[in-house]
Amino acid sequence: MTKTLILNGPNLNLLGQRQPEIYGAETLADVEAACTDLAQSLGLGPVTCRQSNHEGELVDWIQEARGTQDAIVINPGAYSHTSIAILDALNAFEGRVVEVHISNIHAREAFRHHSHVSARADAVIAGLGTEGYLAALRYLARLG
Repeated sequence: MTKTLILNGPNLNLLGQRQPEIYGAETLADVEAACTDLAQSLGLGPVTCRQSNHEGELVDWIQEARGTQDAIVINPGAYSHTSIAILDALNAFEGRVVEVHISNIHAREAFRHHSHVSARADAVIAGLGTEGYLAALRYLARLG
């Protein structure tokens, strides 16, 4: 069984309210429920979902995942483009890492084109909307 931590960074608590033309109408609670349901149907282990607007809290959760979680699915939000601290924490995590972006960051402003997190990610999913989270779980299930 694959125990998976799903982490969401800044402003993702506003999913469904903030720029729905980019991020869609689903709320974070909708995404978390869909992930929990899919993980169960795929036979994955438990899914733990967390969101924070604070970089240090995300780093703490990544560190706590060492030895307790098999995978991290992370949408670091704007921290993708700025946070070496999140990259360093992910580099110390032994399991699989899947980076998810709801929008296609490569079709947006130039500063969004580079993600520090991608240097550690085993897979990067961008532009599938919230379906990207489900694709990440399917990927993890396929790997076993």
